[in-house]
Amino acid sequence: MSKLDEKMGDYLKHLDEIEGNHDVELLRKVAKGLGPSIYNRDASTVSGSDPKELQTVRKNFLVKKLGLEDTDDLDKGINAVIEKYGKSKTNKYRAVVYYLLAKHYKKEDIYN
Repeated sequence: MSKLDEKMGDYLKHLDEIEGNHDVELLRKVAKGLGPSIYNRDASTVSGSDPKELQTVRKNFLVKKLGLEDTDDLDKGINAVIEKYGKSKTNKYRAVVYYLLAKHYKKEDIYN
């Protein structure tokens, strides 16, 4: 089993708790797109309560990667995903958060 497959197993466990029907292929593409950062303990997670971290998600993923306009509505989307993931989980997998954001904004085609 590859390291990516091991990570995918972890991600799928989290997604199983969040939603019943998920796109494994999209999740794999999101994880691959994050490169080696998914193997770094700090970089592989998102703190849902750290404003600086959430700003990074907004600018680097939503604006730069997904091509969304930088408006206050992006914060609403991030908050909706963090709420869906579960505020009680202090560190959320970045790949799962990005996957949920891509689905939230219907930008899955970015990964095709």
